[in-house]
Formats: sequence, structure tokens, C-alpha cells
Amino acid sequence: MPPLTQRFPLAGDLGLLVLRIALGVVMIAHGAQKLFAFTLAGTTESFEAMGMPLASVTAPLAIAIELLGGAAILLGAAAPVAGGLIAAQMLVATALVHMPYGVFVADGGWELTALLGASALAVALVGAGRFSLDAVIAARRTPAAAAA
Repeated sequence: MPPLTQRFPLAGDLGLLVLRIALGVVMIAHGAQKLFAFTLAGTTESFEAMGMPLASVTAPLAIAIELLGGAAILLGAAAPVAGGLIAAQMLVATALVHMPYGVFVADGGWELTALLGASALAVALVGAGRFSLDAVIAARRTPAAAAA
């Protein structure tokens, strides 16, 4: 059976939109939780307790990547950069914090960070798709769009 994108050309772009919405909302929620519920001081203390190096730097950086990167992914703006930053952050979180606890998130495992990181990497590699700010900006930069 041929891929759905052969019969429905927008299927890939719709799939990317669904992925970006889910990833963006989850990342924003986690960043907001770290900033507003746990507070920066609490998140920094938590990072220190987990053995995260330079917690006073990595905690605010994690919050910024989650909030701003999540918003960028949601909007499809600078998707390769935002996706790359989120993927890198999730790789670090997986390796330094979650890996020893196995797969399942209920046990402190790496399933969520792996899934978020893989999703972000996919967006970074493939792009945000047709329904994104990146696509709008690219269309305005093309000579055909300028002539229209």
C-alpha cells in the first residue's frame, strides 16, 4: 500500500502539525511547572539534588528551552534550532538523570525524555511543515511570492 502522503499530499504536513502541537504544549507545561510551581530556586535545588552539573546555570537554561523552545515548536518558528535544543536537553536529562531508573516514567525512567527528545529531533531534521511560521517566512522570501 502506498504511503498516505501519495494519496493525500497534506498528510505529512498535518502529521507534523499534530506532532508540533503535542510537543510544544508538553514542553511549555514542563517549563511553566519548573518556573511557576517549583520556582527557579526550587528547580535549581532539585537539579543539584539530582547531580546535574552547574545547576544554577542548567536550571534556568532548561526552563528557557522548555518555555521558549516549546513555544517555537508550537508555532513552527525556527523549528530546526528549537527542535535541536529540546532534543539536546532531553538527551542530557535521559543520560544524567533518568537512565538508571529503567524505561518507565512512573519509576523515574527515561520513556518521557526519550519520546520528547525523539519528537524534537524529528522536527529539527524534517522541519515544521507547511502549517508553520517557518513556511510563511520562507514563502515571503521566495521571488515568486515577492512578485505576486
